[in-house]
Amino acid sequence: MTHLVPLAKEVDDDKVTPGVLGFIVFAVMAVAVWGLMKSMNKHMRKVDFKEPAESASGEAKPAEAESRKG
Repeated sequence: MTHLVPLAKEVDDDKVTPGVLGFIVFAVMAVAVWGLMKSMNKHMRKVDFKEPAESASGEAKPAEAESRKG
C-alpha cells in the first residue's frame, strides 16, 4: 500500500475530475437506460406483426398506382 502513496502525490490539484458525483450521475443514467430498454422490450412483445391476408384487389392496387405515375 505504501508504493501507491507516491502515485497519489502526482495528481495535479488544478485538474478537474468527475469524482463521486460524476460516477453517481453516470450510474443513474445507466439504470434509467436499462429500465427504458426493459420497458421497450415488454411493449414490443405486445405488438402483433401479422400482415393482413392478401387479396386479388390488394395486389392490383400497387400496379394501378404505378400506371398512374407514368
